[in-house]
Amino acid sequence: MIDNILIIEDEKAIQSVLYELLTEAGYRVTLANDGLEGLSQFEKQYFSLILLDIMMPKIDGYAVCEIIRKNSDIPIIMLTAMDEEEAQVKAFELQADDYITKPFSLKLVLMRIEAVLRRTKEKVENHNIFISHGIKLDTNRHTVEVNGKEINLTQLEFDILEVFMKHRNQVLTRDNLINQVWGYDFTGDEKAVNIHVMNLRRKLDIDCIQTIRGVGYKFESED
Repeated sequence: MIDNILIIEDEKAIQSVLYELLTEAGYRVTLANDGLEGLSQFEKQYFSLILLDIMMPKIDGYAVCEIIRKNSDIPIIMLTAMDEEEAQVKAFELQADDYITKPFSLKLVLMRIEAVLRRTKEKVENHNIFISHGIKLDTNRHTVEVNGKEINLTQLEFDILEVFMKHRNQVLTRDNLINQVWGYDFTGDEKAVNIHVMNLRRKLDIDCIQTIRGVGYKFESED
């Protein structure tokens, strides 16, 4: 998938240079002329990373960063002429991922973007592997191993196990499972959930999914 980058910058010359740099490097790029437009674009579509100027009209980069961080951990790199330590400290306190001062080297900008995206993808990949009771579920490879041996699960069984492993030690009602696995497409009854959980238990052959009578199920952590 091509990474989509949002540039929030009010200086047209810098916009143009960054747009050309990133499109030539193979990225998809969206431009915003101020903080409000940037927030509007952020709400409309998915982005892999944001390049964010600090000094802008209407709403500055600090406020934009703070608003976005309330809802998302998308990587944010600050681009600014402010090179004072206090300005950089404030940016990192607002959880910006990096800070580049103007004037900047285009090569440096590209390398910083690549580094931040690489760290983010590595983090996501690590978070997509769940391990407990000798069970290893890898959502990227879509595989499940038990004590090092790969087992075959149906798509529904895989999805149910993923929900269990994401919510270890939490009691999940059958409605919880239906909402997270089937969503609004579910047309059966709760007995179907019981059958899929029973088949999952049989294939795992490990006593880790407990029935909570009258409520639902709980995947007990081995910790």
